[in-house]
Amino acid sequence: MQEVYRALADPHRRTVLRLLRGGERTAGELALCAGLRPTALAHHLTVLKLADLVRVERRGQYQVYSLNSTVFQDLVTELLTWLGDPVPRPEPAEPHTRES
Repeated sequence: MQEVYRALADPHRRTVLRLLRGGERTAGELALCAGLRPTALAHHLTVLKLADLVRVERRGQYQVYSLNSTVFQDLVTELLTWLGDPVPRPEPAEPHTRES
C-alpha cells in the first residue's frame, strides 16, 4: 500500500488517474492531455504501474492504459478502517429526581 500512497502524492500522477477515469487512453493521448513530455509521462506511468493503479495493454504499436479499480477499492477499505468504528460515548446520566 506504500506504493499507492507514493503514487498518489504527485499532482501529475493524480492528473493521469483523472484522465483515465474517462476510459482507457494511449500514452500519447495521456501526454497531450496532461501536458507532459513523453519522458516525464513514462516516469509517472512507471510509478503508477508499480503501485498497480494502472494497467497497460499493448495493441499493435500502442500501449493503452486503464485504471485498476480494485486497488482503489482496497485503498478506500483501508481508509475506512483507519476511521474505524466511532468510540462509544457514555450515555448521559439521567437527572435524579426526588420523590416527595
